[in-house]
Amino acid sequence: MHTFLTEVRETLAPGRTDRFGPLPPLLVAMTVVTGLVDSFSYLLLGHVFVANMTGNVVFLGFAVAGAQGFSIVASVVALVAFGLGSVLGGRIVLRFGHHRGHHVAVATATQALLLTLSVILALVGSHPFGPGVRYALIVVLATALGVQNSSVRRLAVPDLTTTVLTLTVTGIGADSALGGGKGSKSGRRLLSVAAMFIGALVGAVLIIHVHVAGPLLSALAIVVVVTGVSHWSGRSNPAWTRVDD
Repeated sequence: MHTFLTEVRETLAPGRTDRFGPLPPLLVAMTVVTGLVDSFSYLLLGHVFVANMTGNVVFLGFAVAGAQGFSIVASVVALVAFGLGSVLGGRIVLRFGHHRGHHVAVATATQALLLTLSVILALVGSHPFGPGVRYALIVVLATALGVQNSSVRRLAVPDLTTTVLTLTVTGIGADSALGGGKGSKSGRRLLSVAAMFIGALVGAVLIIHVHVAGPLLSALAIVVVVTGVSHWSGRSNPAWTRVDD
C-alpha cells in the first residue's frame, strides 16, 4: 500500500528532479479531457468516439453488419479526422519536439482552439444536433484528439497515454504479484484509469443535468490550464524539457 500511495503522489506531485518534470500530472489532466470529450461524442453524436479509435473500428464493423444505432459515415469521418489531427500533431512535434515545454504548449494551444470551435458549435446548434453540426463536431473533436495523441506519443511518459487504457489495465494484472511481477507502477496505472472514469462520469453528469456543452467547456478549461502550466514551467529550459533521443 505504501508503494502504491507513493506512486500516486509522485505522479500527481513529481519532485524537482523528476526527469519528466510536470508532465505526469498534466497528462493525468489530459486523460480526464479524453473522458469528457468521448462522453460528449458517444452520448450526443451517435455511437462514435472522437478519441478512442479502437472503438470506432469496432463500431464500423457493427455498422457494416447492419446493427441499429451505428453509422458507417460517422465512424469513417472520426477515423479520417483523427488521422488528419495526427498529421498536424506530427508537424508540431517536428517543429517543437526538441523542447518538451514548447511542444506541449503549442500542441495544447492548438487543441484549445479546436475545442473552442466545438463549444461554439455545441452552443449554436440545437440539440439534438442536425447532421451538419453533428459531423462538424466529430471532425473538430477528432482532429483535436489526433493532435493530443501525436503529442503524447512523442512525450512517451510511461503508463500515461491519455487515451489507450487496454495495455494499462493489462500491465496492472500482468505485473501484479499474482501475475508473477512486482506490482510496479500500479499506482500510476490505476490513477490513469481513474482519470478516464472521472472524465466520462463528469461529462455524462453535465450532459444529463446541466448543459450539453458542459463537457466541452470543462475540457477546454483543463486544456487551457495545461497550456499555461507547460509554457510557464518550461520558460527557463529546465532539465525536463530536454529530449533524450
